[in-house]
Amino acid sequence: MQTGWAGPGDGPLVLVCDDTEAIRRLLRINLELGGFRVEEAADGHEAMSRLIDADRERPAVIVLDSQMAPYDGWWAIAAIRSHHPLDDVPVVLVTATATDLESPEVSGAGFDAYVSKPFDPDDLVAVVSRLAAAGRARHRRP
Repeated sequence: MQTGWAGPGDGPLVLVCDDTEAIRRLLRINLELGGFRVEEAADGHEAMSRLIDADRERPAVIVLDSQMAPYDGWWAIAAIRSHHPLDDVPVVLVTATATDLESPEVSGAGFDAYVSKPFDPDDLVAVVSRLAAAGRARHRRP
């Protein structure tokens, strides 16, 4: 995999949002091994609070779990896509629910890619790497 950065801690920032600490840790470890810097949020509200904070670095990619309490990935993607400064930040849906991926809302919600749980670490890093390198504009659905 060609990433263009030197190693853990040197790459683009990824915001990982999942309400299960063990899953956040697993996502973090795999992304850090892929060369990314990672910040975490436990639900969509925490993610949005972090994303709208002007004093914090904007992530290159956001990874959202679809089912979190009380503010899930569907709530978060609607909030992200309605906040103009985040228009060009790619968002990856992570879900264990196959019906989420079959839902017509996925394509219209503003997600740029998805990863199914349980996820293959190489697939996760490849998807995030592709989006971090290319940005959202080149992956926007017609």
